[in-house]
Amino acid sequence: MKFSHSLQFNAVPDWSSHYIAYSNLKKLIYQLEKTIHVPSATDAESRPLIQDDPETLFARALDVELEKISSFYAVKEKEILDEIHLLLHDVGDFEVDSNGIGQRPPTRSSERARIGRNRSASVGSRQSTDEDADDSEEDGDENTGLTSKRRRTSIGRRRTAPTDMTASTEFSRSRRQSVNFDDYEEAAPFSSSIMLKRRIINLYVQLCELKSYIQLNKTGFSKVLKKFDKIVDRKLRPKYMDAVVSTAYPFRPETVQVLEENITKMVKAYAAIITDGDEELAKRDLRSHLREHVVWERNTVWRDLIGLERRAEAASLGHTLLGIDADPAKTRLQGDDELITPLREISTPFGRIRCPPWLLDTTLLNLVVILGIFFAMLGFPILERPEQQNCLALLVLVSLLWATEALPLFVTSLTIPFLCVVMEVFRDKDPPHKRLGAKDATAAVFAAMWTPVIMLLLGGFTLAAALSKCNIDKRIATFVLSKAGTRPRTVLLANMAVAAVASMLISNVAAPVLCFGIIEPMLRNLPNGSDMSKAVIIGIALASNVGGMLSPIASPQNVVAIGIMEPPPTWGQWFFIVIPVGVISLFLIWIILLVSFRPGRGTTIVPIRPVRDPFTGVQWFVSIVTLATIGLWCASHQLESVFGDMGVIAIIPIVLFFGVGILTKEDFNNFPWTIIILAAGGLSLGKAVNSSGLLHTVTEAITVRVKDFSLYGILVTFSCLILVIATFISHTVAALIILPLVYDVGKGLEPEPHPNLLVMAGVLMCSAAMALPTSGFPNMTAIMKEDPTGQRYLQVKHFISRGVPASILTLIVVVTVGYGAMRVTGM
Repeated sequence: MKFSHSLQFNAVPDWSSHYIAYSNLKKLIYQLEKTIHVPSATDAESRPLIQDDPETLFARALDVELEKISSFYAVKEKEILDEIHLLLHDVGDFEVDSNGIGQRPPTRSSERARIGRNRSASVGSRQSTDEDADDSEEDGDENTGLTSKRRRTSIGRRRTAPTDMTASTEFSRSRRQSVNFDDYEEAAPFSSSIMLKRRIINLYVQLCELKSYIQLNKTGFSKVLKKFDKIVDRKLRPKYMDAVVSTAYPFRPETVQVLEENITKMVKAYAAIITDGDEELAKRDLRSHLREHVVWERNTVWRDLIGLERRAEAASLGHTLLGIDADPAKTRLQGDDELITPLREISTPFGRIRCPPWLLDTTLLNLVVILGIFFAMLGFPILERPEQQNCLALLVLVSLLWATEALPLFVTSLTIPFLCVVMEVFRDKDPPHKRLGAKDATAAVFAAMWTPVIMLLLGGFTLAAALSKCNIDKRIATFVLSKAGTRPRTVLLANMAVAAVASMLISNVAAPVLCFGIIEPMLRNLPNGSDMSKAVIIGIALASNVGGMLSPIASPQNVVAIGIMEPPPTWGQWFFIVIPVGVISLFLIWIILLVSFRPGRGTTIVPIRPVRDPFTGVQWFVSIVTLATIGLWCASHQLESVFGDMGVIAIIPIVLFFGVGILTKEDFNNFPWTIIILAAGGLSLGKAVNSSGLLHTVTEAITVRVKDFSLYGILVTFSCLILVIATFISHTVAALIILPLVYDVGKGLEPEPHPNLLVMAGVLMCSAAMALPTSGFPNMTAIMKEDPTGQRYLQVKHFISRGVPASILTLIVVVTVGYGAMRVTGM
């Protein structure tokens, strides 16, 4: 959640116009940023309206906000302290007999005098701020010194209103309930202790709200100054906070001490009147009347992905089987009539028939055709063994559902274990390979779904969440980009390199979200339709695809490949193969973008500013754990006697980060579980194809046809096939379907089998498929990126014209440089 939202939710509703105008100050920062980077104009019309020093202008706006806050605080503090003085006087006059019933209530004359003195001052704050609230409604935004309209304040002009009495548990904790003079005059003689209790609660709540008012505004000044220093490249924050904010009356230590002392007095008064001197009980009772404080918390990359509707593996963009689009504009709101789906009419020989539109939808048609093919394959056997025939029908069904996305990808994955058990596709390992019953098949299929590979995937997600929540990934990325300067070609290359490295460390699903957030200031200051903006966005997407091959946790298909290869490669072997492939591919893609977009023409680049805050203890802890985990993964083969598998090592960061509270249960719930379910379903499908004997049968048929090919010829053939398939369907789905077959073909090669080499080349080609906007999540994130006017930066033609040559060049690099590196490692 952003701090602006935290400020909005934690502010006292009646005081909303008296808090720091955080959003308006941010808008001013962006205006000053544009002014700084606008080229100097010679004519008066083109010259910027704001010509003063940005630091002076911003400090002036902050001074206005600080004066507003200080004035309001002084008025509210005086009102509350006067009320406390009268309350303590009445509590002192209150006497209690042995049964706890008040003998002598506060005198009516003292109450009349108290109410008369305070009738002009609003205890609940609505009366003292309503004129400013009217102004804020007229302005349509927060009150700020940026407007020329003279703000009317409540100082010196107080509207007469009855004293506000807040009920205890019967009323809401944040909204004031006004009790007029006649009500109080009738109630006081009957229950003085109740009235004193209400007054104590009311003042306790107001004191705590006033303390929160100080905290929120001080945090607001600190954060908006930090943003100003970062965007405008100044160092205003330390001197302004120390010299101006900290010396202002509301933010002095003695001011807070006065509030704390009066809060203590309210607790003691409540204990004396209500809880028979038990101050702990009194404090608990009084705190129960406070609103819950909404804590500002930094987002992780996975929370940001939720905002993108978790489209990591989907291309249908929310379209469902029933033809209902996830359009927020069509959401039913209060007062709307019930949504009625219009019917469609079709002409038939028997007349016109009206039917729901989803019956004529292509999604349903695809589903019907796929199910028809599935049942046809079950009815007309092709293979001799029934379990292999059933498994072939299952494989075709799942592959078509994944390819067409007639059902969501993870839903298709969940149907695999059900159909494996019902159709009895599993066999016993030992001859004569009897078909397993439902109970044994259930144990086998679910054992295949949850493997060390899934734990490795969870470990990668955990590292990504911790790095992003502690802002480490952004610090590293902005530091690198700040060294890139302002030359367009250098900036483009630096952004692509950062995207690739981020994909290697935190997965290519999360890296584009991070990188697009970092370049936002640069995009804001580029002209509409700039070729540089197009080049850098598509460059990040293509680099993220290449980065998806750079580490075993960079993408789900890599994790699938590691689960297939036997023995699995170490991280050191993986890096030895993919680093040269990735570096050369990135360089070639960079040249394609320079030649096709020519981003340097008339482009002024706003430099990226590094984060200057020192590393905190938590950030050091996260960094050390991350590096140690990666180090253990690299040495996993040497440590097999200790850990057994890389999936066990992945438990270390999960336990440490969630155990100490750096990550929370909410962060765990926000993991992209659809990807995990997709991978788990694919693993169960691979197990079923292998156990049924279908994989062996198909491999023998393919081996006969490629037996005359050399190893290199088989490598090129399968690489081209995988590149084409992965271009049109999800990278992970392509890996799940094809890589088990590729492994078995490689294992059957004579005289020397090379299964791991073919699988390694195949998984690299899955990441190299980037010709279409739907070819992987980075491309989908890039095509959806919009400028401030709501127009997309990129179109499909941009991906086809740059993605196709990029995919072909990467293919060439993999089958040449990659092939050589694989042979050197002994694959």
